[in-house]
Amino acid sequence: MASSGTIIAKYTPDDLDRRIIAHLRVDGRASLSKLSDVLGVARGTVQNRLDRLIETGTLMGFTVRVREDYDLNTVHAVMMIEVVGKSTTQVIRKLRGIPEIHTLHTTNGNWDLVANIRTANLSEFDRILREVRMIDGVANSETSLLLSSV
Repeated sequence: MASSGTIIAKYTPDDLDRRIIAHLRVDGRASLSKLSDVLGVARGTVQNRLDRLIETGTLMGFTVRVREDYDLNTVHAVMMIEVVGKSTTQVIRKLRGIPEIHTLHTTNGNWDLVANIRTANLSEFDRILREVRMIDGVANSETSLLLSSV
């Protein structure tokens, strides 16, 4: 769905779109001119492709990546979640409303969902754990704190 509320037909990125996305993953601040030079296409082509990727929801936004060791007080965790019956859609909807859940994935195996959680401190982390466990449809969860990135 586009930001204007209209539904856009599913768009499948082609090779050029994938190359643009790959370069933006490395340098999200790359200018249109730089992308144009690196990719060997006209600046207008890059602009049109970016507009389409944004309009179709393929690109959902641009963000800043911060070194993992920048804020040593931030609590990072991975939570595995088991969902009861057919309530996955409702549980996902509730989990998406929790800003401390940075990413959410469906998975196979013993767990139905995997959530990446970031909080400012352990007190907030504890609150998020309770909030997730209280969601109707959440049967069980297991959470691991991430201690360091190697």
